[in-house]
Amino acid sequence: MYKRILIPTDGSELASKGVDHGLALAKALGIPATVINVTVPLAGFALQGVVQAQAMDSYNHAVKEDLIEIERVVRDKAAKAQVTVDFVHEMNSSPATAILETAQAKNCGLIVISSHGRTGIGRMILGSQTQQVLANSTVPVLVVR
Repeated sequence: MYKRILIPTDGSELASKGVDHGLALAKALGIPATVINVTVPLAGFALQGVVQAQAMDSYNHAVKEDLIEIERVVRDKAAKAQVTVDFVHEMNSSPATAILETAQAKNCGLIVISSHGRTGIGRMILGSQTQQVLANSTVPVLVVR
């Protein structure tokens, strides 16, 4: 039925639940998983000239360190679950778009994604990448809370 599962993560405790669920499902089905981390580019009018260069260097260094740790944790979990994984990192101002594009590019038949379950004003202010994935995905999406 599914040939590959896509599992988005930002390294948070909540996203970890989605990673665990996705890896368990991949193991049960005997299929590989692709794990994606999406970084939103640093931007803004306040960043100009030298300040911008320093902010970008600092931001890029922090992102690189975070990615190393996220990948290490996910690879350890995958090894324990005996699931083959590949790891994708994308820079995109819309994480949902990057997730959907990666699902298509990697021929994933299922996306396993975590959600904070925000509603009302919290959802309006913070947005919902999970909601955007659900609304625009051409493949099934399993939401973990």
